[in-house]
Amino acid sequence: MERIYFDYAATSPVHPEVIEVVHDAMIHHFGNASSIHHIGRDSRRMMDNAKKVFADSIGAKPNEIVLTSGGTESDNTAIIETAFAREKEGKHIITTAIEHHAVLKPMDYLEKLGFEITYLSVNEYGMIDLEELEKALREDTILVSVMYGNNEVGSLLASESIGKIIAESVSSAYFHTDAVQAYGLESIDVKKESIDLLSTASHKIGGPKGIGFLYINETIHLPSFMLGGEQEMKRRAGTENIPAIVGFQKAVEIVQLTKGSRRKEYDSFSHHLIHRLTDEKVDFEINGHPHNRLKHIINIWFKGVSSEKLLLLMDLSGIAISAGSACTAGNIDPSHVLMAMYGKESQRVKESVRISFGIGTTLESIDHLATELIKLTNKLKK
Repeated sequence: MERIYFDYAATSPVHPEVIEVVHDAMIHHFGNASSIHHIGRDSRRMMDNAKKVFADSIGAKPNEIVLTSGGTESDNTAIIETAFAREKEGKHIITTAIEHHAVLKPMDYLEKLGFEITYLSVNEYGMIDLEELEKALREDTILVSVMYGNNEVGSLLASESIGKIIAESVSSAYFHTDAVQAYGLESIDVKKESIDLLSTASHKIGGPKGIGFLYINETIHLPSFMLGGEQEMKRRAGTENIPAIVGFQKAVEIVQLTKGSRRKEYDSFSHHLIHRLTDEKVDFEINGHPHNRLKHIINIWFKGVSSEKLLLLMDLSGIAISAGSACTAGNIDPSHVLMAMYGKESQRVKESVRISFGIGTTLESIDHLATELIKLTNKLKK
């Protein structure tokens, strides 16, 4: 049976060119980047080159890039270390109700330690009210964490406007954004958008798992989240994973060259899928913003169709889709994102699926996906 993958928002297969550079680094560039001999200096050179690529991709400086194990560590570091470093200035933090759990769980943790967390609501398009944000900012607000693009419904959350509002407010809050889902597709400029902290992950863009980076504005000094050696200019202890770093670098170079064309292609895939479903009179609606969204994600409510049953039947047909974040896919709990957008009692919460595209997606595979969705949704509604 041919298996077709439509869950790129959860993770992506490693790009063949990335595999090549990782393999080469594992054989020929095994030195510790902290060692002073030539083998160590070779690893240091490769790491420094990668940091320049990462920095250039978001309009930052290489010394503002801290290598991490991925999005979760980056989010945890940005949120928890900011809270601990600034708690004498204030203990108020603002975030949204639709963040990834890598943001929400650190917020829960800080709340138990006495920090006050304000959760901004979202409308039916998954967008925050900028006036609500403006009113929520206070003199004791030390951090605002709002994701760049939502991982379940794809809605883009107007980061440039958020940065401007924070910069012009009575608060001296840092602006952190979880850009894990948007990085590699959206054009991000941390200086223009007044972003102080930004999280990424390699595995979302065809790179290896277990590597990412946290951008920290050079004016910000956060203590190391990891205790040990003095790597990363004392900002993140632990021997750097050179093969993963150069693999991530290659993945970034690939997506930077193609992000414009891929956005157009993924948008055309969504339109083609919608037209196929509409032509066959399938009863559905799109969740999230119809236009202001990440182009590789489309979240669909199939009315009267259990998402759990649909996922199982699609999997038996050889097609991988999801019902939301991969971090909660094994749970029976409904999507906190859809509940925040439509209410806990909405049927959308139990009848929606997420479809996401990547480098391996083709128009032919979209047609196959549409055919199976049409067949199975009709079957499950009977």
